[in-house]
Amino acid sequence: MLKNEFEVTVRQPEFPEKTFNIKEFGAVGDGKFDNSEVFAEAINSCHQAGGGTVLVPAGDWFTGPIHFKSNINLRLEADATIYFSDNFADYLPVVFTRWEGNECYNYSPLIYAANCENIALTGQGKLVGNGEKWWPWKQTQQQAAQKLYDAQYNDIAVADRIFGIEKGLRPQFIQPINSKNILIEGITIVDGPMWTIHPVYCENTIIRNLKIITNGPNTDGINPDSCSNMLIENCDFETGDDCIAIKSGINEDGRRVNKPCENLVIRNCKAKEGHGGIVIGSEMSGGVKNIHVHNCSFNGGERGIRLKSMRGRGGVVENLLFEDIEINDLRAEGIILNMYYDATTVEPQTEMPPLFRNITIRNISGENIEQPIVLRGLPEQKMESITLEKIDLSGSKGLQVSNLSRLNLKQVKLKLKAELQFKFSNVDQLEVSECSCQQQ
Repeated sequence: MLKNEFEVTVRQPEFPEKTFNIKEFGAVGDGKFDNSEVFAEAINSCHQAGGGTVLVPAGDWFTGPIHFKSNINLRLEADATIYFSDNFADYLPVVFTRWEGNECYNYSPLIYAANCENIALTGQGKLVGNGEKWWPWKQTQQQAAQKLYDAQYNDIAVADRIFGIEKGLRPQFIQPINSKNILIEGITIVDGPMWTIHPVYCENTIIRNLKIITNGPNTDGINPDSCSNMLIENCDFETGDDCIAIKSGINEDGRRVNKPCENLVIRNCKAKEGHGGIVIGSEMSGGVKNIHVHNCSFNGGERGIRLKSMRGRGGVVENLLFEDIEINDLRAEGIILNMYYDATTVEPQTEMPPLFRNITIRNISGENIEQPIVLRGLPEQKMESITLEKIDLSGSKGLQVSNLSRLNLKQVKLKLKAELQFKFSNVDQLEVSECSCQQQ
């Protein structure tokens, strides 16, 4: 059992000491033989025996989607690599999923666990998603995404939101959904179709000691989505989108489901490329609360700490603590809390504003950042109770703050190229102490 400063308790699942080697079920590790049925048979046999470990030995194992059952630890030995098919039809029939915040039925994720308890994906091996063939759908999925958004806005039943169409919605790499007592540990994961690890409606999850390398569009690293009680630690990221992005559903569908993402601890993680190191949103309509991020380093990429939302989302993001984080060599913002985010696939059809409040960011250091700090609320819904303390950053553009109530800046030190280094607009109850700026 692990307990932390936010009183989040997580337990590591345990499994019977029974091992089911996939080679005993006829698996062939030549990188060509289709082992889909072999994985299914080994997992089913392990499950029926009361659970245990399904062992993937050294070799190159080609397969279609892998579907978990309860009480299964899928363990990859060193030098074991699972290569996933890039044949779209292999991921049919459709399964229940949540796609960018909307519930629907779509292509199966490459690894899928629905309504499972006590499951693990562990070892020292590698998963290769062969996502390149899916990536061009980024340019063609707009029509399908709009159809999905219109369906949820018009209150079409989830059972009737059926996709799984070519050039439609790309599947996720690893998705446990409606599951609990989960461990993902030790492995390297490379290039899936879209989001890499996407737990949805899950409880008691540990994700640790991973290396995630992705190059395609929207290939986020880890996306906790309406989950509770989660620990993410000691993971390395080099991603084609956000490294860790916390979600809770989008707009009307997120508010209908109404499940927050809450009680998460993220620590000792590193990133050298990504759109954001640690991100919340923009799909946050079910709410996000009680998040503690500490002892991380984001050295490279676009942004470090990023919160994003927009009119139409609704939802509340609150009780966040970011501390002891190093950020360097970022092409955009180091710290950005933005309620004007607009880079979304579909536009919201209501004006309901979100709310950010009770956020503390402290002990943050770094250099060579295009714009160290941006805090941007909405005129009709200001951010509330934001504290920046012991911030030491250097870069180009100055700090910008707009539409905020109760801002406390303490020991904020900036070294910038910009002549105007602190700019405030529509900010009330501003407290500034021991802050300094220096033009480079």
